[in-house]
Amino acid sequence: MKPPSIIGILLIVLGIAAFAYQSFTYTTTEKAIDLGPIQVTTEKEHTLPLSPVVGAAALIGGVLLLMQGRSKS
Repeated sequence: MKPPSIIGILLIVLGIAAFAYQSFTYTTTEKAIDLGPIQVTTEKEHTLPLSPVVGAAALIGGVLLLMQGRSKS
């Protein structure tokens, strides 16, 4: 398989995932209090929203890369 075809397939998968999951959530651990031997940590949850435009752009880009790869073959 040629690299543009592989990238096209990955973009299509990412585009479908962006439509399926409207946001991406991850957790970080941060120090809340640091008093010598006593440390208190807290976990914060961060949400990164994914616009449908991102999913559409990835999907269209992937399809275009696949079509370009097939037309050259």
